[in-house]
Amino acid sequence: MKIFVTGASGFIGGSVAARLARAGHQVRGLVRDPAKRDAVRRTGIEPVLGTLDDAALLTREAQAADATINAASSDDRRAVETLVTALTGSANALIHTSGSSIIADEALGEPSDAVFDEDTPFVTHPEKQARVAIDRLVLGAAGLRGIVVCPSLIYGTGLGVEPESAQLPRLAALARETGVARYIGRGLNVWSTVHIADVADLFLLALTEAPAGGFYFAENGEASFAAMVGAIAARLGLGAPQPWAPEEAIALLGRQTAVFSLGSNSRVRARRARALGWVPRHGSVLDWIATELPKG
Repeated sequence: MKIFVTGASGFIGGSVAARLARAGHQVRGLVRDPAKRDAVRRTGIEPVLGTLDDAALLTREAQAADATINAASSDDRRAVETLVTALTGSANALIHTSGSSIIADEALGEPSDAVFDEDTPFVTHPEKQARVAIDRLVLGAAGLRGIVVCPSLIYGTGLGVEPESAQLPRLAALARETGVARYIGRGLNVWSTVHIADVADLFLLALTEAPAGGFYFAENGEASFAAMVGAIAARLGLGAPQPWAPEEAIALLGRQTAVFSLGSNSRVRARRARALGWVPRHGSVLDWIATELPKG
């Protein structure tokens, strides 16, 4: 298939695009930074220089492809509207990347018993409702095969140009800089986790098997932030991890990162993905931190 992927120099988009290329698909990838063009090409992807703001480019590339994957931004509604408009009437696949912070709470390090699968009703925090609205735009689009893949906390080394995800590498970098590994509040908040290689496999499967309107969580296990930060501290040879006052974390990292990416609970079950035939191969984020998280 001819596939157009946005975010081809990023962590998720680059990994998905590289996986598709290895599977024999012809992949063209949107690349914002000209300096990354050659590196992207070396992963088997034909780079397309441009941004999500270029509606004409997005339209042209999407209409020339057999399928389009948006992995550049979960929150850029205008870009998604452009892609939906471009593909309406084609019956081609548009796979949009969301994220399981759509069910995240404002726990600030406290635990929760709430666990969601794709059929569990949930009330989205007001600050995440715009993302859910974009998901629904894709899922409800007529005249194309709209699909949403919704990963939980992603770990592992990227398959493309960008090796690092957002959450754990950020905590590890702060631990290296300060000499102290920290979790927000008591660190008892829990996130479901998934390896980037398994995420890429789910996109590959959804490309051919997912029906229109298919929404899929991606997870294979879960861990508390106290446990993950403790593993980071051990991996980096630091002392015991320490609690981090939420207001201090917010001041340094910003509200979205501190509250929803690092201080919340986001516990999901990928029942639909498994029913589709997805078989994740990596199941322990703590093992990955202990053996593969970069030390330097």
